Amino acid sequence: MTFTEPGRAPFMEEKLKRLPMKPGVYTFRNAKNRILYAGKAKDLRKRLKSYFRKSAHLDARKTSMMKEVNDFDYLVTDSELEALVLEASLIKQHRPKFNIILRDDKNYPYLKLTVNEQWPRLEVVRRIQKDGALYFGPYVPAGSMWETLAFIRRNFQLRNCKHQLDRPVRPCISFQMGRCPAPCSGFISSPEYMQIVDEVRRFLKGEKKELIEVLEKKMHGLSGTMEYEEAARVRDRIKTIERALESQKVIAPELGDIDVIGFCRQERSAAFVVFFVRNGVMIGSGNLFLKNTGDVSDGELMSSFIMQFYSKDVLPPSEILSPALPENPEMLMEWLGRRKGSGVKILSLKTGKRRELVDMATANAVLSCRDNRETITEELLDDIRERLNLERRPEDIGAFDVSTISGNESVGAFIFWKEGEFRKDKYRKLKIRTVDGVNDFAMMEELVERISDNLQGDIPDLILIDGGEGHLGVAQKVMKKKRDLFSQKPMLAGIAKDPDRVFLPGSDMPVNLEDGRKSSLLLKRIRDEVHRFAISYHRKLRGKGLMESPLEKIRGIGRKRRLALLRQYGSIKNIRKAGIEEIAAMKGFNRKVAENLINQVHKNG
Repeated sequence: MTFTEPGRAPFMEEKLKRLPMKPGVYTFRNAKNRILYAGKAKDLRKRLKSYFRKSAHLDARKTSMMKEVNDFDYLVTDSELEALVLEASLIKQHRPKFNIILRDDKNYPYLKLTVNEQWPRLEVVRRIQKDGALYFGPYVPAGSMWETLAFIRRNFQLRNCKHQLDRPVRPCISFQMGRCPAPCSGFISSPEYMQIVDEVRRFLKGEKKELIEVLEKKMHGLSGTMEYEEAARVRDRIKTIERALESQKVIAPELGDIDVIGFCRQERSAAFVVFFVRNGVMIGSGNLFLKNTGDVSDGELMSSFIMQFYSKDVLPPSEILSPALPENPEMLMEWLGRRKGSGVKILSLKTGKRRELVDMATANAVLSCRDNRETITEELLDDIRERLNLERRPEDIGAFDVSTISGNESVGAFIFWKEGEFRKDKYRKLKIRTVDGVNDFAMMEELVERISDNLQGDIPDLILIDGGEGHLGVAQKVMKKKRDLFSQKPMLAGIAKDPDRVFLPGSDMPVNLEDGRKSSLLLKRIRDEVHRFAISYHRKLRGKGLMESPLEKIRGIGRKRRLALLRQYGSIKNIRKAGIEEIAAMKGFNRKVAENLINQVHKNG
């Protein structure tokens, strides 16, 4: 067998020979043991050997990847479907550099009707569980969901508290406002309350005809028993609900629950638009992007999108409409069906109402392509590279900052920016340990060193150091010492304010950031974000320190003794005035503790 990298052949060849001919997942790693790519295979041996043959027909993305591959791992699964699930989990967890990645880390909101509880309520959740509750959504954007929730609370008497109603309690203000029938106080029976729950369910499902029929029957019943005021209130509710349901974007009631996918490709990424249709009503739409698409087929692109999108907390509908069928549609449908708990179909239709919806979603995806943040971001990063004379375009940017007041409660912070957004899962903060007093340079040195170790060298391409040339020099020293950690040497710059400018290694001329250019605004925004993060942590620690009692620092004075002293004397000032014998005579004290206490409170002023 001939390999693309002859120097690696003896090691790789032995490992490849031992590969099983079974389904599973595999990961490629670089010299720093970081995951470059995660994939699945029906036959691990056949798939992995295909990467290392010199005659392998790999696309440009995978050819570039193989130049960095130093090792691989694999895990056998019982089926190709299990491999699909595990692959999705690995991509979501590690976001490997050469995988097709969905640029969306949000969990969409749902309305949860807790019919699994004795006294159901309605709440907003972003996690779906198999708990017997009913979930409605997703609502994208979330504004329509909050409007729906507010409408329900105004017009349906459903409790909104989370209390366990296992014993009677006094009703709250919601009962007095007519927003809750107070099941907590026994003012409504379970069958009557469940009628309200059923009305809410029908409203959320868009069952207008059924809901109005139920309410009209209730209104006529009240009229028949001469409860005219209550009947009038139900009549007014019917009119309000009719107006609300009529304002919904009804697509076609016969469509039921479907997700409609449209997409548009561009050079290195693809834009997707998803319409969420529930019971024939459009409840929202989402704009999403896949990056690292290269020259992969539309089928592989659609398969990657569906796999990653529904790996999140998104409940699949009965049908998913797509302009192109994904690769392995049967396996994807089986996986989606397991997530939903019932059958899911993926369809690519040529004609009819459903096809019109797909075309509409695709038209929106084309518009989204034009406004794709990635294109804008790449232009910004190219401008930063040119202005700062960097050796390469930075794909991601990090920033360090120190916050201190007279050397007290000094802290450090690190933030991470990539693809147009701040990645808060990579933020770091720490207390400065090794520096006493005011020494910004020493604090910055400790911060950069400890954070680099914490990130295990997973450092962004460009690092901004909040400060001037001195702070930049300190960071350079640390990075030189830690160079074995990095697979690629990070680029450094110092960023200061008043005036806003950037200092570069080996240059006496700082770059002016007060010109209003978009790249200047981005660099300042990143600097301000790390400053905000550091300051907020510093304030938190200082606030905690201010709330601490000086008595807490005195040996032998625990919580009980501290409370006893404060109850007896009220303040540290009064404790200083007390005598040793007086304190020693208190319950739980003795002379030794009293002497130590008096000495310490006088010593600390």
